[in-house]
Amino acid sequence: MVDQQRRVALGTTIIGAAAFVVLAAWLVPWDPVPGGAPTPADVDSVLTAEQVDRAEHFSRWARVWSWSSLAVSLAVACWLGFGRRGRQLAGRMRGPWWLRVALVVAALAVIGRAATLPMAVAAQQLRRDAGLSTASWSGWAGDLVKGELVGIVVTSIGVVALVGIARRWRRAWPAIAGALLALLVVLGSFVYPLLVEPLFNSFTPLPDGSLRTGVLRLAEEEGVDVDEVLVSDASRRTTTINAYVSGFGGTRRVVLYDTLVEDLPEDQALSVVAHELAHARHDDVVIGTVLGAAGMLVGAGLLGLLAGAARRRGWPDVTDVGAVPAVLALVALATVLSAPVQNGISRQIETRADVVALESTDDPEAFVGLQRRLAARSLSDPTPPRWSQWWFGSHPTVLERVGLARR
Repeated sequence: MVDQQRRVALGTTIIGAAAFVVLAAWLVPWDPVPGGAPTPADVDSVLTAEQVDRAEHFSRWARVWSWSSLAVSLAVACWLGFGRRGRQLAGRMRGPWWLRVALVVAALAVIGRAATLPMAVAAQQLRRDAGLSTASWSGWAGDLVKGELVGIVVTSIGVVALVGIARRWRRAWPAIAGALLALLVVLGSFVYPLLVEPLFNSFTPLPDGSLRTGVLRLAEEEGVDVDEVLVSDASRRTTTINAYVSGFGGTRRVVLYDTLVEDLPEDQALSVVAHELAHARHDDVVIGTVLGAAGMLVGAGLLGLLAGAARRRGWPDVTDVGAVPAVLALVALATVLSAPVQNGISRQIETRADVVALESTDDPEAFVGLQRRLAARSLSDPTPPRWSQWWFGSHPTVLERVGLARR
């Protein structure tokens, strides 16, 4: 049985990795800029010295708290996952196996959040001091709790499915679990705008006016079917300007922050909208979803290989609730290790959306003005450390985007 499970796990890993590579090669715009990537703009041609100093000061401390939180969360996850404490915690849970799995997930999430809470508070105080956050401490805490609850529910569903499949199909579980988890990724992406986003924000249709007319004109030019553009009440927690596309098919929506609608000149607002419509035009949410689904196959296969090796060393089997802390620790490590791949793909997709926005609006001056305003307002670091941008940067830097527009 062990040899057969190992073969299934290896096959699942190979199929998932092959699917990911083929899909990435086919769907990801690896050469999004005609003529190749442009030279980034000089920082002193985009921001003043005072703006650069403020952004670098804020970003330096934001990285301190973010990286500290990441290090502590990984340390706690590994301590509980690979030591006896996590197994002891799982052994104290009572009830049917699926309830014990959910309780272990919840307990580990609470412990992890408690360990990183000081960094989260420090980061929020930093945002408040910089004028980026408008949320009260009670509102911030409420959002934090809701986010944790959503994470616990989503993680519990995935881990219960994994353990249940392993208990039912002891030889073939890596393949079956990988397929089911991939399906859950697709389902989660589809229902996210309907079930999760309303927990944090209220949405209203963009009112009639010149901005709405311009948005619909851009949508027609880009060939995007847009029934409704929504405005989020983001100003109750932040002063930053943003917009996004979420969902796909019948749940796809284009959302603008109310700060964008109220504070941006119309030409710059349309530049943002053109960028988001480009994501919709190229089905970028779908691209991210199918790549994530393929990644789930890889993850399930690798977990099967590791589970076989761990079982031979006397560790609990995946069918055992005591293995849940180790599974979650491996997921945490895999998430960090795979970040350069995820973010590298994201930067290519974001660059293509910038190119489409510039072509659609034919207004590079508005685009440059927008990037200046966004950088100054959000205090984003114009020159982040190269390794940090490579590992964690999901978007091109402001200097790269301005350089693109100017060319």
